Amino acid sequence: MCGIAGIFHCGIPKPVDPERVGRMSDALAHRGPDGSGVWTGPGVGLGHRRLSIIDVAGSPQPMHSADGRAMIVFNGEIYNYRELRRELASEGAQFRTDGDTEVILAAWARWGVECLPRLHGMFAFALYDAHRRELLLARDRLGVKPLFMAHLSDGSLAFASELKGLLAHPLLRREADPLAIEDYLAWGYVPDHRSILRGVEKLPAGHYRVLRHEAAPPPPVQWWDVDFTRRRSGATADLSAELLHHMRGAVTSRMVADVPLGAFLSGGVDSSSVVALMAESSRDPVKTCSIGFDVAALDETAYAEQVALRFGTDHSSRTVDPDDFSAVDRLATMFDEPFADASALPTWRVCQLAREKVTVALSGDGADEAFAGYRRQIFHAREEQARAVLPAALRRPVFGGLGAIWPKADWAPRPLRAKTTFQSLADDGAAGYARALGVVPPELRGALYTDRFAREIGGYRAEDPLMEMMRAAPARSGLDRAQYADLKFWLPGDILTKVDRTSMDVSLEAREPLLDHRLIEFAAQLPQRERIRGGQGKWLLKHTMRRYLPDDVLFRPKQGFVTPIAQWLRGPLAGEARAIATGARLARTGWFDEIRLGTIAEAHIAGRSDHSRLLWQLLMLDRSLDRLGISG
Repeated sequence: MCGIAGIFHCGIPKPVDPERVGRMSDALAHRGPDGSGVWTGPGVGLGHRRLSIIDVAGSPQPMHSADGRAMIVFNGEIYNYRELRRELASEGAQFRTDGDTEVILAAWARWGVECLPRLHGMFAFALYDAHRRELLLARDRLGVKPLFMAHLSDGSLAFASELKGLLAHPLLRREADPLAIEDYLAWGYVPDHRSILRGVEKLPAGHYRVLRHEAAPPPPVQWWDVDFTRRRSGATADLSAELLHHMRGAVTSRMVADVPLGAFLSGGVDSSSVVALMAESSRDPVKTCSIGFDVAALDETAYAEQVALRFGTDHSSRTVDPDDFSAVDRLATMFDEPFADASALPTWRVCQLAREKVTVALSGDGADEAFAGYRRQIFHAREEQARAVLPAALRRPVFGGLGAIWPKADWAPRPLRAKTTFQSLADDGAAGYARALGVVPPELRGALYTDRFAREIGGYRAEDPLMEMMRAAPARSGLDRAQYADLKFWLPGDILTKVDRTSMDVSLEAREPLLDHRLIEFAAQLPQRERIRGGQGKWLLKHTMRRYLPDDVLFRPKQGFVTPIAQWLRGPLAGEARAIATGARLARTGWFDEIRLGTIAEAHIAGRSDHSRLLWQLLMLDRSLDRLGISG
């Protein structure tokens, strides 16, 4: 795991200042505290920060190929590198190191961009081929590892693992993209098709880009997608056996490391499944860690300890104060872009705990997206059944009218939020799921904006790209499309961003075995009854893991990390909530109606309404703008 940065001149190959590349990569020192390096050539510069995991004593970067033709900087892990190394060696390739970086160089020399489907793992890398005079930028299938890019005024393209690497370049413009503000208000994060800064892009997951000197930069090319159009046949027992085979392979392949390795253990289905399979494959006790809260309703440590005892793990746990709001400013620095998933705080804390004992930790991320574990997916499947029976001509006036007059009840469980359900049923499936996935609905966003800012974003709505993605998805059912959206939109934008930044902030490598692409492709072909059955999501996964885990772990209600932001914003952060409308940087942008924001803040502080999610989003946006030096 590492941080990468670089500069490439797409026009005339001007000289690249190595000190500038060094400053960009040094801004990523937290991602790689074990080593650094810079290489420059005509029109190109590559920088690297290393966190040593494989071949600790060797494999420095930037690394050149055996024939001197190519140079690479690489962030990630290739889990099948040993198999690829044997195959390439049998065809004459020579290797000087024992790591996976040199395998990518040899694979490029042998197969060109067709090497990408052969790489099993998480990665973002930049590979410069001096013979072809071209730079390959590539990102893994599901977007576990990030890559930011910016077109600069001198004709170059700069890239880095995090936005802070680009911020170290003096030519980067710090001007907010108004469409990104609309996206952020809708989702609570800036999705991969946008950046908070104009002129900055993110290489999409499963895409590559080939840049050439004296040629305009071409758009990214997709090299992988997940296909929901096919269905597996066969008995449940056979599908369960195949699932277990994929899970075992995914877990054991991610246990290869030359440094201490462990796992996050929340006591939920996904992390417990990973720990169970790790224990099955390990001679030594698996090192596990979890955090809890001193509020019983938020605490899951009893379940984590139950699983740890069951598998004899070397378990560490720590209770943290739910009033852990002191790290708000640290989060803004960690993420650069505004990021409002409040579970980032406890995720960061568990990464800190893990780093005390290990350098690599396996997580359970990805199962909800792949196997339909989110409640919103289950509700969407039910709503799609209703849409199939009731014609749109009936649904729109009836449910649309009910949704308009029904009182809002965000405090209630989702099945009792009739307003949300009515609004969703009035729309088609894609629009309904966009509403379910969003944080601030379009009606409220529109009421928050000033007239000037509304003109700046024109007719753009943040939901439009998601709905277009769902409608064009390679899918057969509404549930397929919802899962496709979660894997392609929500997962890289929210979940993987959260885990990457919080783990890398403490120089910890997080690996996600349940995002192995072969496992994802298998899950996408499961019949719907193997995903959802009896109102239970992740049905086949839970059924398969019953041989390892007790029912009170497998079938208890999903919790996840909870942060008491509603209480914070009525208590110690009440002043911050008021400042959003009056004294903060956000108030000076001219984007939002100050009177409206003030009314919302006071209603929340007084306990008349719960506007905590919106106020938290605005607070994190304010902190991010301050960090980036943006006033509007």
